[in-house]
Amino acid sequence: MRRKSLVLALIVVLLVVAGGWWWKSRAATRGDASAATAGAGGASGPAGMQAVGVVTALRRDVPVVVEASGTVSPINQVDLRAQTTSTIRDVLVKDGQTVAKGQVLFRFDDRADRANLDKARAQLARDKASLSDLQRQYERAKELLAQKFVAQSAVDTAQASLDSGRSLVDADDAAVQSAAVALSYNEIRAPFAGRAGAVNVWPGSLVQASATGTPLVNIVQIDPIAISFNLPETELAPVLQALRPGADGARPTPPEVQVVLPTIEGGPARGKGGRNGEPVVRGKLVFVDNLVDSTTGTIKLKAEFDNAQQKLWPGQYLRVRMTLRSIADAVVIPQAAVILRGSDRQVYVVGPDKTAQLKPVKLRYTFGEMAVVDGVDAGAIVVLDGKQNLRPGTPVRTQPAAVNPAAAARLAEAAEAASASTSSSTSAAASASSGARVGAAAGG
Repeated sequence: MRRKSLVLALIVVLLVVAGGWWWKSRAATRGDASAATAGAGGASGPAGMQAVGVVTALRRDVPVVVEASGTVSPINQVDLRAQTTSTIRDVLVKDGQTVAKGQVLFRFDDRADRANLDKARAQLARDKASLSDLQRQYERAKELLAQKFVAQSAVDTAQASLDSGRSLVDADDAAVQSAAVALSYNEIRAPFAGRAGAVNVWPGSLVQASATGTPLVNIVQIDPIAISFNLPETELAPVLQALRPGADGARPTPPEVQVVLPTIEGGPARGKGGRNGEPVVRGKLVFVDNLVDSTTGTIKLKAEFDNAQQKLWPGQYLRVRMTLRSIADAVVIPQAAVILRGSDRQVYVVGPDKTAQLKPVKLRYTFGEMAVVDGVDAGAIVVLDGKQNLRPGTPVRTQPAAVNPAAAARLAEAAEAASASTSSSTSAAASASSGARVGAAAGG
């Protein structure tokens, strides 16, 4: 009987403990739910106010720039070939050598052509001597005719012989010039200043007059140099507009073309003027093709660049940027702030009463992450973050957007200053600690 009472008492105690544990866990669950509800209410602010990230619409001049892939191509390029059959006597150019206009590059064995020139000159001298004799005979015949010693036919014959001698001298003179031209083929000179490629012949090599086959050497002009690139046909009208003369007939200034030079991977960019300090070479547009390629829908253009430093190399593949015009006093906002709804473009702006207002805008031009728009005034507060949760008239609490360039720059400067301050503090602490250790050691 006593044992049964102990068992019942133990059961009662266990039930009480289990009930207490269940009651505490239920109360904790209700507390967490209440905290979550309170947190949700705090995120939207008092009276349903929505927190949003905003940027300020800026007014500035925006250049209209088009980009394309281009290939460096020489303005002048030539394959030098022999115009006569001979053997090479001298090779005066080396692989990759820079040559000047008129510089002698090759000399051939010219003994046969030089002998032909000497022969032609000797023939000319002989016929000139004969011509002088015919001239004297003609003068003598005229004197005899005046004295009635010969008939008119004798004078006519002398005249015909003189004219024939003159024609023979003219033919000999042409033969001398022809032999001189043939002799000049034995010496090959650079037709323009440039850079030589690989030399494909050596002294003693046999060369023949041929328009095909391996050339003696190839020469390309390096300075100035050109870059060829293609643009979509939709860009043709702005390009032609930029090349048209002004209203007063003034000659147009060709659009500026920029090329971003590649830098060594992992090394610092050299030069100024490009994005992120990239080196830039500037040139001018000199050619627009007269036909649009119907298969690709593109138009071919060419720009010319000064290349005294030889930063551009024939065949190089580069990115080209061309400035067509400038949009003056444009209103600029981030593209991410624009809401796309079918063909409509809209943005949320914060009104004076701290409520969201939906305004229609028109995109005029986009560049990078920014866009030029009509429909928003400069200085307007434009919603960038949190716009998906807004409705017109929603009360908002503003804060700088995370992608705001100005805010990002300020944050970067603050972080850099904090880092420098931390480094200075750490250095000072280390110095003080080191001094204390030295002092302790000296004291010991």
